[in-house]
Amino acid sequence: MERSVIVIVGPTCSGKTHLSLKLAEYFKSEIISADSRQFYKYLNIGTAKPTEEEQKKVKHHFVNFLEPNEDYNVSKFEVDAEKIINSILNKNKTPIVAGGSGLYIKALIDGIVDAADRDDDYRIELNRKRKEFGNEYLYKELEKVDPETAKKMLPQNWKRVIRALEVYHLTGKPIWKHHQKQKEKSDFKFYQFGLLWNRDTLYKNINARVDKMIEKGLVAEVEDILQSSYKKNLNALNTVGYKEIIQHLEGDISLVRAVELIKRNTRRYAKRQLTWFRKDKRIEWFELNEPSELHNISRKIISKLN
Repeated sequence: MERSVIVIVGPTCSGKTHLSLKLAEYFKSEIISADSRQFYKYLNIGTAKPTEEEQKKVKHHFVNFLEPNEDYNVSKFEVDAEKIINSILNKNKTPIVAGGSGLYIKALIDGIVDAADRDDDYRIELNRKRKEFGNEYLYKELEKVDPETAKKMLPQNWKRVIRALEVYHLTGKPIWKHHQKQKEKSDFKFYQFGLLWNRDTLYKNINARVDKMIEKGLVAEVEDILQSSYKKNLNALNTVGYKEIIQHLEGDISLVRAVELIKRNTRRYAKRQLTWFRKDKRIEWFELNEPSELHNISRKIISKLN
């Protein structure tokens, strides 16, 4: 188990938190949240964070560590999460990563160079310049920002030149640094497990969770955040559950309509999550229909790793 890292993925409302807690208790380990919405303080109800009791029982990383107006990105997460993984491994414990933010998980496992989204507008601009000024022009642009990578390419390798320029544009770092980091963490053995529900059951679970969020005081939570001088257009608040309640508080929609939209947008988000994770053939999926089945799934994962 030394150098092994457990990764629990799946759509929202699939039981990732419950399963990761069971595994953490068994392995006497710590949990690394890969849910970018849970990073922020005060966003509690709408992000379905682990309860205070659960966080006391098992140490959680990347939960409640940012102010809503703080900037954070996938590149920083990759670096910070690797440090924490190493610190947990150095305690002879098995790190458990759990979350539904696919880009953050992919960056951690494969490196930001593979996880970085394409910037289509930037690519169009680079292709326009290539047609207008030629391959040499792009090559010289790469030499300015990343001479080390440029040395290993020829101007006619324009597709690789464009990708190197794009990675630098997206991350602010030359592509060779990302490749170097990937080699450094190649000794981690990531075991990825996914939770797969029948779609109708998952959607019912999502609808029920949203109703509970309203009962627990989601509207009051959003009001408190806005009254704490945080602006409504913050990236942290531009997320399902918060943006709809803000619309309601501004008088644009009724609470009933806001709840309908939260349910619809959460279902759509879950669908996008599944589409993302299903592309990764390394994930071992567990099908389930009832929350009680999570106990058997935890036992299966434990037996695979022992």
